[in-house]
Amino acid sequence: MLELSILGFLAEQPLHGYELKERIKALSGHVRPVSDGALYPAITRLVTAGKLDQHTEDGASAAPRRVLSLTETGREDLLERLRHPRPTEITDQVRFNTVLSFLRHLPDPHEQAAVLRRRLDFLLTPSSLFYREGEPVTAEEAGDLFRQGVLRVARATGEAERAWLEEAIATLEE
Repeated sequence: MLELSILGFLAEQPLHGYELKERIKALSGHVRPVSDGALYPAITRLVTAGKLDQHTEDGASAAPRRVLSLTETGREDLLERLRHPRPTEITDQVRFNTVLSFLRHLPDPHEQAAVLRRRLDFLLTPSSLFYREGEPVTAEEAGDLFRQGVLRVARATGEAERAWLEEAIATLEE
């Protein structure tokens, strides 16, 4: 997810490390905060792999800044990651939001729709946050006010997301 975020934001414009970190933090927020100990090694891996270029610019008021930009190899990697998200990038809401944030970079609407269809298929599979004897528990069966609340909110957001996915897929497939 971190490398996808790096590639995605740099596909939009060159950024220095701090700007990149702030954008990633805004996207994943408190749910999955990004640390320097994760970000800078990921940047180094991508530079070493030829997916990012870096150059130094004078800082506004202090030390020089390292500015990062996407290479053609990095753009190809981004597009491949968007075409074929890993299963966890489809099933995990925060990871899927990251994919969704950059899906516009994928130029083929049918490929975009295919990714959305994978998410929709996942959402249409019966599941729950809670199980009893191996079976999903519905909000009505939760038995306690708080779990019932969790399940009702999950159901409402799931319904809204499914409706949006169906609309978006129809639009992309026109």
